[in-house]
Amino acid sequence: MTHKNMLGMFIHWGVYSPLGLHEQALARYGLDKAEYERAAMSFNPTEYDPAEWVRLAKKCGMKYICFTAKHHDGFCMWDTKLTDYNVMNTAYGKDVLKMLSDACEKEGILLSIYYSNPDWHHKNAYNPLSSHQWAAYTEEPDMDAYKEFVKGQIRELLTGYGRIYSFFWDIPPMLCDPSMNELIRSLQPHVFINDRGWDKGDFSTPEREFNNEEPTRFPRMTEACNSLGEQSWGYREDEDFYSKRHLSCAIDRIMAKGGSYLLNVGPDGRGVITEEYAKRLLQIGDWYNRMQGALEEHEADDFDYKIKTNPCIVTKKEDCSYFHFFKGLYSSSVIMRAYPTLPKSVTLLNTGAALPFKIEALPEFFTNDPRGIIKVLHITSIPVDDLETEAIVIKIEW
Repeated sequence: MTHKNMLGMFIHWGVYSPLGLHEQALARYGLDKAEYERAAMSFNPTEYDPAEWVRLAKKCGMKYICFTAKHHDGFCMWDTKLTDYNVMNTAYGKDVLKMLSDACEKEGILLSIYYSNPDWHHKNAYNPLSSHQWAAYTEEPDMDAYKEFVKGQIRELLTGYGRIYSFFWDIPPMLCDPSMNELIRSLQPHVFINDRGWDKGDFSTPEREFNNEEPTRFPRMTEACNSLGEQSWGYREDEDFYSKRHLSCAIDRIMAKGGSYLLNVGPDGRGVITEEYAKRLLQIGDWYNRMQGALEEHEADDFDYKIKTNPCIVTKKEDCSYFHFFKGLYSSSVIMRAYPTLPKSVTLLNTGAALPFKIEALPEFFTNDPRGIIKVLHITSIPVDDLETEAIVIKIEW
């Protein structure tokens, strides 16, 4: 199976969602654990419609969904036989992961599984070497017993829910045990495994504000992730939302360097991706779809165009070059002091409009020797003031 960089939907959803606080509300708000776990059994998302989630992802140009099967609170969102602390024993009583798996298969969307290493419910899971242990039981720590429990759950997740695209461990245990990933590969030979588990894994997972702005491509498979909400990954009432500009520029920068991007949404306790979350997803999806596939399956364009403008990452695909201005533009033009040949066409993908261009001398570029007139590739009439809320991508056909 060959890696293709793609845009995906991350979904943080669990018994914490009805609280409208945070996916780690149990620990971060100091909630009573016994009360939290009793309340979990009243979970009843009667408006859950996984087909609607999948349709929304497809509409936004997303190719896969990564679902939180078990988060730090230890609650399992599938029909596990290894603990009663699962969705089958709630008021809802249905295997929500199986429902999502079926919806993904029907619509041709890949499914990935998120699995938390910390487990605040399992009596043996306390791991002093790792982080996010705040709410874990500490009376009976037994990592060998806990690992056997995890392996049993891996077998369930990777044999009962169809073909799994990737496995997303969360919170490195700071313990090396290659048998964990070996088990995953034995069950799903084509699966990709991230680097937050018990071994190196296949791909890196920069999270939230990844600040490396170098235009070089990632040296290995990379999947960055961020949430629509600044405060939480799970559903949060009165959330602080990132701007469309911030997210589109982040997606453009990561994907232009060859990475995939998981954009997270938190459905509420009813199982609904609320309007305030959905409209932001659709805004990003509208921008992404206007990119006409330029962010996927490309290679680096190593020609030195000597661009005089904002930071730019250049890629190439099918005899075209794509200029990713992931911080936008400060001018209505792009000037290249070097170019391989005269372009056949120049297109602003944000609008689909053809941009005027010519090879010409400009007052800014001169020498004291009149025989050494400098001619540049001058692309003009870019409506920068209309594009202040999104990353700008220009396509040149040579």
